[in-house]
Amino acid sequence: MEKVIRLRKGLDIRIEGCPDGSLDAPSAPQARYAVKPVDFYGIHPKLSVQVQDRVLAGDPLFYDKNNPQIFLTSPVSGTVAEIVYGPRRVIEEIRIQADGKNEHKDFGVLDPSSFTAENVREKLLQAGLWAFIRQRPYDLAADPARPPRDIFISAFDTAPLAPDLDMVVRGEEDCFQMGVDALAKLTKGKVYLGVHRRKTASKAYLECRNAEIRAFDGPHPCGNVGIQIHHIAPISKGDVVWYVHPQDIVIMGRLFKKGIYDATKIVAVGGSELFKTGHHKVLAGFNVSCMLEGNARPGSSHRVISGNILTGKRISDDGYLGAFDHMISVIPEGKRFRFMGWLGPGLDRFSYSRTFWSWLRPRRRYVMDTNMNGSERAYVLTGQFEKVLPMDIYPLQLIKACIAKDIENMEALGIYEVSPEDFALCEYIDASKTEIQEIIREGLEYIRKEVQ
Repeated sequence: MEKVIRLRKGLDIRIEGCPDGSLDAPSAPQARYAVKPVDFYGIHPKLSVQVQDRVLAGDPLFYDKNNPQIFLTSPVSGTVAEIVYGPRRVIEEIRIQADGKNEHKDFGVLDPSSFTAENVREKLLQAGLWAFIRQRPYDLAADPARPPRDIFISAFDTAPLAPDLDMVVRGEEDCFQMGVDALAKLTKGKVYLGVHRRKTASKAYLECRNAEIRAFDGPHPCGNVGIQIHHIAPISKGDVVWYVHPQDIVIMGRLFKKGIYDATKIVAVGGSELFKTGHHKVLAGFNVSCMLEGNARPGSSHRVISGNILTGKRISDDGYLGAFDHMISVIPEGKRFRFMGWLGPGLDRFSYSRTFWSWLRPRRRYVMDTNMNGSERAYVLTGQFEKVLPMDIYPLQLIKACIAKDIENMEALGIYEVSPEDFALCEYIDASKTEIQEIIREGLEYIRKEVQ
């Protein structure tokens, strides 16, 4: 392992309810699942099934109209119960009623000794796993016809209430290694594996073959793969790099080893509004009600988030886990008025800018709600964004270029290197209350349509 890349910029948000180290199954058997086409940016879905169709785990549910070889498959066997449409007939969810048998479609095993780029690509496309390989620039599903310069994997997560990614590969070391071996065939460059200097302990990561291991240390967002790409091998105009989450690599490894799409994954459940936090072994797209029923504090008005509190999406208590999410966060709704507002001492309130006296207790964890503490207002140049974004770019100027749809300035300021999650902390500390992640996403979509 080479020297440690130490990052000083960033912010660890100390929030109550971190998932403990336990690993449990849901308290009740799960019968409802959903696949959400809206989670897959860059894919325009066309249905392959209708309501009441019978599907096996691995059967296609929809495909990309612009690239029909990319499609998504069912994580479980059962019946298509409902297709949920949003505004303008956008397909939001394909809901499946599980039959309890969990029968799998057989794709055939693939011997690692016979791995070639072509048969790895074909196997991933057949099983519907290709869309879980994402690319930068633009932060969307990778194009199978355009090989990447490099492939990146982040083996740790520094987001608030994040899952323990060492637990993800526990008992799955062979599958993870097989997945990395397969990905290495898809690029003529390198596979980079980012680990945390102190927190990463699994040998599956530290002794991984066919990957170049790079160690990081620092506050969030050093676990973001985009930050790691920036400090290992930055993206220039014309470059394409791919990145994959360790959970998805394990699922790919199972495909090559067992010949089936086994969508089992480890999901963390945390937040101050829960009695019990921890990690659960579930199937992708499960209904979260099984983890909230009887576990949420009675009488509380809470918000359930699929993903972490900075980048996740709000769902109902009866909602479904997102395709790229590996945690469920439950925090209080901010529907209350605070007496004296920011004029009070705020000993029980977390503050990045040291507005409150709570900075004198650096190790305390806080109950945080969704209160915006103000409304949207004009931007003021404060220099705060640069303190939490460890990238060699000017974040405020890039945000303004995205708002103005100024392609020349967007390119000059580094739009090809970023994704919305990289700006999550900027949005969190923003005194202007602007939806920065949404602005970056719209900027990426605009430049993709104009430049490609």
